[in-house]
Amino acid sequence: MNASILDLRYKTSDILAALEKRESVTILYHGKPKGTIIPLEDSTAGKVCEHEFFNMYAGETEAVDEVMERLRGGRHDL
Repeated sequence: MNASILDLRYKTSDILAALEKRESVTILYHGKPKGTIIPLEDSTAGKVCEHEFFNMYAGETEAVDEVMERLRGGRHDL
């Protein structure tokens, strides 16, 4: 599918529908191709709980607020 810059703005649902059908979308600017939107592979979209960082602080005994405060630091710490 080819789509102009205006199509990106006004026909976004059509572009998303083409991506759902596993079609790539070529973006045209003044009739010349500038880029391509390619649909994601099914294997790249996984469950959140399968991500390597999920549950990485399971053994942490410190409260979330305390961890965030320690990471961010005080506002006026110099």
